[in-house]
Amino acid sequence: MQKFRVGVDIGGTFTDIVFLGDNGQVLARKIASTPNDYSEAVLNGIKNGVAELGIDADSVSEVSHGFTVATNAIIEQKGAKTALIATEGFRDVLEFRRNRIPRLYDLNYEKPPPLVKRQFRLEVGERLSFQGEVLRPLERHDVDRAVEYILDNGVESVAICLLHSYANPEHEQYIAEVLAEKAPGVNLTISSELLPEMKEYERTSTTVINCYVRPVVESYLTRLTDGLTEMGVSVPLSVMQSNGGLATSDIAKERP
Repeated sequence: MQKFRVGVDIGGTFTDIVFLGDNGQVLARKIASTPNDYSEAVLNGIKNGVAELGIDADSVSEVSHGFTVATNAIIEQKGAKTALIATEGFRDVLEFRRNRIPRLYDLNYEKPPPLVKRQFRLEVGERLSFQGEVLRPLERHDVDRAVEYILDNGVESVAICLLHSYANPEHEQYIAEVLAEKAPGVNLTISSELLPEMKEYERTSTTVINCYVRPVVESYLTRLTDGLTEMGVSVPLSVMQSNGGLATSDIAKERP
């Protein structure tokens, strides 16, 4: 029985679906996207392709998928309600950024607003050296106060990014444990796990973006994988990354 690899790319207007058979047979179709639920167009397109080729769903040997769900969430500002927990004195790293602007001599240039509003950028007392040495122990009452604020304000995702945590993740891990216990429904992203590298703005912004889009991407990929399973497609879904590689859908849900 001939096997087919399937590639799917969605955009705001059209969804492209290509079937590639073991013998080189190609079926390519362009259909209208379904912005209210992009998975609907993907599933319908694969179902129609299977029917047109006259094959069973279990003849699909691979499904690779590229999408702009995360990008759209950022552009349209439709991500999760996100909070940032940072070292005392560093909650405005997202505002300071780097001294780079797209138009160097444009005096009217305005930076895009941060994904986390200032009232949701929370500080905790602590300090690590660049080598990971504890210069100031974590103030646990600050953590408790931050968790209480998060619960009281309906925050959906929390980014934890402390100074020099790439060298010592102990303080970030403690905060994550407290949040997991007291706010189990909140999505967490820890900078020392996601991007354990120096440079505070890059690490903070990456952690915040992951937090902001993660619930949106997770919901989309869950609907899509469930739909593929119901259709009879048993192979894992692979997701296109910005570096040109592929990741499993489980990894993409955690680190979109």
